[in-house]
Amino acid sequence: MYDILVKEDLTPVTKLFEVWAPAVARKAQPGQFVIVRIHEEGERIPLTVADYDRQRGTLTLVVQEVGKTTMEMGTMQVGDPLASLTGPLGNPSEIERYGTVLCVGGGFAIAPVYPIARGLKEAGNAVLSIVGVRNVELLFWEEKMRAVSDELIVCTDDGSYGRQGVVTLPMKEMLEAGRPIDRIWAIGPAIMMKFCALTSQPFGLPTVVNLNSIMVDGTGMCGACRVEVGGRTRFACVDGPEFDGHVVNWDLLMARQRIYLEEERQAVESWKRE
Repeated sequence: MYDILVKEDLTPVTKLFEVWAPAVARKAQPGQFVIVRIHEEGERIPLTVADYDRQRGTLTLVVQEVGKTTMEMGTMQVGDPLASLTGPLGNPSEIERYGTVLCVGGGFAIAPVYPIARGLKEAGNAVLSIVGVRNVELLFWEEKMRAVSDELIVCTDDGSYGRQGVVTLPMKEMLEAGRPIDRIWAIGPAIMMKFCALTSQPFGLPTVVNLNSIMVDGTGMCGACRVEVGGRTRFACVDGPEFDGHVVNWDLLMARQRIYLEEERQAVESWKRE
């Protein structure tokens, strides 16, 4: 069983879980994910690896409560077991020494961008980071990001902390100023990643995104996570989850993400009644 060893409330809707999973922790790499079931009757949900401790045998997962399963997981406590945890899945981030890199994390995705920024820093890169949230209540891991970044800009949509505005504003300023940036990682909601890719495209800078498409088995068998990249159908679970953001069909991705919104709403209402 995959027991919860640590639980922490990062924001009112974001929970951190440190889970006993030594076999997964031994092999996990930045950019990868796991498939979790919280109980025997639960659905399978993909969660990006936020951190890992190979010596302790633990995996850190950060969960934002947006649907029935993540809300239910948010009620779990230290000592509770997860029914299953499968992984690590997906291809790890291509961590190399590029020179200067820009890491952009939007909202909850501060969690998955952190191990990538850390890995890039350890590889000898100069790391510039931008993180953005709707308001200061939703900000977490600022100090962790600052510790692995040569420069960190924090944005809030409402101006309640840091710089007011979306992450693409300081990103565009950096690029227009001619900052020497060799590669960009942008992780967050699909609409944020789309506009990060559109911002960097005129400058010809490689921009890596992490596609959060609908996923079931996570091993390439079900086809639920199919995305269109460069005019070809790819599976986010085995071909990704990282892709070239300049050739993703963003409109198709976002349309597929909306397919089950009504079913999710009904599931949340039913769970709350129970």
